[in-house]
Amino acid sequence: MKSLIIKTSLALFLAVISERSFAQSVNFKTKNPYYSRTVTTPLKVSNVEWKKILKPELYQVAREGATETSFTGKYYEFDEKGTYFCAVCGNPLFLSTSKFATTCGWPSFYEPLRKNSVIYRKDTSHNMTRTEVLCGRCDSHLGHIFDDGPKPTGNRFCMNSVCLDFVPNSGKK
Repeated sequence: MKSLIIKTSLALFLAVISERSFAQSVNFKTKNPYYSRTVTTPLKVSNVEWKKILKPELYQVAREGATETSFTGKYYEFDEKGTYFCAVCGNPLFLSTSKFATTCGWPSFYEPLRKNSVIYRKDTSHNMTRTEVLCGRCDSHLGHIFDDGPKPTGNRFCMNSVCLDFVPNSGKK
């Protein structure tokens, strides 16, 4: 009897911990005072400040314009339903319904969530001309846009996984 009570208590405890972990992943908490999934007002924060707040790998890509290694990002072959947010500031960027399979090595989307979710800048680095995609709220580098995507837009927003946070739709896949 005592053994059954201990096993039941342990099972209940693990269920609560498991539920709490899921809730924390959905209700993401951060020490970043500028992170908000509801506020879309543009931010003007210096890179000196961002460097104090962000993890080094995120800072390097988002604030210094680096690129994560292809085929290594956590969202490259990820297909859950939900919303992608800027990992720097929490700005809503893309819906999973606009994500499509590609062989480029990075998660790709054919359109942003809102017109002002992202902004664009000419990028002439690496001896080529491309269009850089930046977060519309915090100006962080997200990736690049190309004109070889699927209908209806023909665009391919080629994004760095490290710059994205994902929130599933009500815990459903």
